[in-house]
Amino acid sequence: MRRKDRIDPTGAGWLMAFALLFAVNQVVIRWTNQGLQPAFYAGLRSVAAMLPVALWMHWRGLPLRIEPGTVGAGLLIGLAFSSEFLFLFLALDLTTVVRTTIIFYSMPVWLALAGHFFLPGERITPLKAAGLALAFAGVAWAIVNRGGGGGEPVGRVSLLGDLCALLGSMGWAATAFLARGSAMKRVVPEVQLMWMLAVSAVVLLALSPVFGPLIRDLVPLHLVALLAQAVVVVALGYIGWLRLLSVYPPSAVASFSFLTPVFGVLLGWLLLREPVGPATVGALVLVAGGIVLMNRAPRG
Repeated sequence: MRRKDRIDPTGAGWLMAFALLFAVNQVVIRWTNQGLQPAFYAGLRSVAAMLPVALWMHWRGLPLRIEPGTVGAGLLIGLAFSSEFLFLFLALDLTTVVRTTIIFYSMPVWLALAGHFFLPGERITPLKAAGLALAFAGVAWAIVNRGGGGGEPVGRVSLLGDLCALLGSMGWAATAFLARGSAMKRVVPEVQLMWMLAVSAVVLLALSPVFGPLIRDLVPLHLVALLAQAVVVVALGYIGWLRLLSVYPPSAVASFSFLTPVFGVLLGWLLLREPVGPATVGALVLVAGGIVLMNRAPRG
């Protein structure tokens, strides 16, 4: 597909759909953590997703092979992907969906900063800097608000969970950066994803015993959720997201992911009855302002 220098209406529509899908994903992960230990769950999801991705590649006639000179980049992107989901799944086990989504989706801040220094054509303009500052302020507000006065009970607020969400966002930014700024850019998104899944399956399953018993209060619906995530979220969702990343500027694609906290807060409130106070609303307002500024078309 031909690369574009800005988000068009088609790209915006797809990005909004993915934002909603990934918000639903947060709710599913938190619920399924009741049955499976987070690191073990994340590793199983990577294993389960490899088959539908391989079938998709076979159907599209895409060869599954290791391109010369891409092994190092493949291992790095797999490690970044592993850290992203290890910390995300742990965050959703330790704190609420509302807090996790706002903090985790600070990813565009870290990606834009990395792109400014290392990716051609990704310089931070004054307008984009203002958007990044607003979005960062919203995330910082969410972390600083420790509950008790913003609608969240103190007992449901975990600083460790917040830090895990922040580290997960940095892992996601590293994954996106390597997809565009390393030898991985020479391979199709499906091959990139297979590297991520293969490496993360090994890493996450190897680390999982460190985090306690692998099985919790498991019920059959937890396994159904695991398979649905593997097929819909990982195989279809991430292939679509990586394809958009290969067409549109990475920082612009990433900035749309700030819509996911909006959906995540609403779903956490509606489905999980998580409290939403003035501080949460204020953080979302700052994030929304950042989206507007980061995606305004440059003049001239």
